[in-house]
Amino acid sequence: MAAFTGVSSSSLLSPRLSLAPTRISGLKMVSFSNLGRSNLPLSFRRLQISCAAKPETVDKVCSIVRKQLALKDDISVSGESKFAALGADSLDTVEIVMGLEEEFRITVEEESAQSIATVQDAADLIEKLVEKTSA
Repeated sequence: MAAFTGVSSSSLLSPRLSLAPTRISGLKMVSFSNLGRSNLPLSFRRLQISCAAKPETVDKVCSIVRKQLALKDDISVSGESKFAALGADSLDTVEIVMGLEEEFRITVEEESAQSIATVQDAADLIEKLVEKTSA
């Protein structure tokens, strides 16, 4: 699933206006034309396009997080779930990463592991690492 993150086009009219990023999921194709201009506006330079992890990867990560944290069935775990909100401390997070490494047969560098705050962050990183190892 592709995701698009960027600033609102209204920020082109007022460069000082600070808006929250816009996120659109399920995007198929994105193209821009600068209409003959040599430089795109600064707001377009901040454009970020990324691919979100497959739903089955997110589900596996949810399962591993649930198991590592010994969460009860009535506690919801989704891509948006933050490890800290689920009660994970730094040691729990290390154990979650180790479980992910074992399940997906990847190695997560310490810098990358420190950037993981949510289930979706973990799933996105896994997809990236799996793709890199299979290439």
